[in-house]
Amino acid sequence: MIKILIIEDNHDVRENTADILELEGYEVTSAENGKIGVERAKQLLPDVIVCDIMMPELDGYGVLEELNKNTRTSSIPFIFLTAKTEKIDMRKGMNLGADDYLTKPFTEKELLEAIQSRLKRHDFLRREFSRSIDGVSQFIEAASTYLELDHLSRDYNPTTYNTKDLIFMEGDSANTLYFIESGVVKTFKTTEKGKEFVTGLCGPGHFIGQLSLLSDNGTYIESATVLEDAVLYGIPKLDFTSLIKENNVVANKFMSLLSNNLVDVQELMVNVAYATVRQRAAKALLDIHDQRILINDEVEGISIAREDLAGLIGTATETAIRMLTQFSEEGLITFGVRREIIIEDKKTLEHIVMFG
Repeated sequence: MIKILIIEDNHDVRENTADILELEGYEVTSAENGKIGVERAKQLLPDVIVCDIMMPELDGYGVLEELNKNTRTSSIPFIFLTAKTEKIDMRKGMNLGADDYLTKPFTEKELLEAIQSRLKRHDFLRREFSRSIDGVSQFIEAASTYLELDHLSRDYNPTTYNTKDLIFMEGDSANTLYFIESGVVKTFKTTEKGKEFVTGLCGPGHFIGQLSLLSDNGTYIESATVLEDAVLYGIPKLDFTSLIKENNVVANKFMSLLSNNLVDVQELMVNVAYATVRQRAAKALLDIHDQRILINDEVEGISIAREDLAGLIGTATETAIRMLTQFSEEGLITFGVRREIIIEDKKTLEHIVMFG
């Protein structure tokens, strides 16, 4: 049974509010002031807290601040009750983390709708979604229910791409977010001189195209091509923008699901700007190996074209080859029959990344 805690110093308001909620099937506990309310919240861990602002002992703001200090109570949905209508009071409550605000006198309908809305939001936030196409579909279904949207797709069809197939080109209209179920995809930008700068190597569970769909010009800001036969699911831009723009709660949840390699891209840009070629080459080999991308399982070697490795570390192909030769001469790597790169001394490569 869903538990609700009412913290209210006015006896009549407290009892009437409890009666309404109990008739709806909720398990209700009451507290007559803020200090008692905080203690009962910590003991009971209710699903929702309904709290007055102006109270003796400890006011509603103080209650919320105390609960926010405790990890077990900080995420409990919190609804303020108050006779105050000034915007400054409402803003203060929201800045402290209140989820909703009811102004007294409120109707039974307003109270119940506020409770149901908070419970639905909290349930959505608590759910975890895997980085798989099933997880994406489950997220969109849950978000559709939460937002009461009926135009979002629930099922997506896979498309098979062969090695060297182009998925999208920099400057094309950005109409689709792609989810990688299998295979390896390279994203890259082309310089004015026609050279490739690799922005990412993406494998199963990664999304590509999200930054382009968020950009203002409506075009892909990079290109994407297949390095290893891949299966991708396309998610229409309408679905993506609906989830991003309709509601901040959904947007934050969706962006956490999408942000698989955005930090890696940022780190890559910093490395290109400040690290030496030797450091960048060592880090690229370690990252590919650790992420299990482009790995030949027979020899545990990295199967990557030298020009792609050069694009990934931001240098000329000849320089990348020279760096691999140096690593080989130092005994850090060896080459397989098909020129796979086999890491022999991971610790030294890690030292190079850190200290050059």
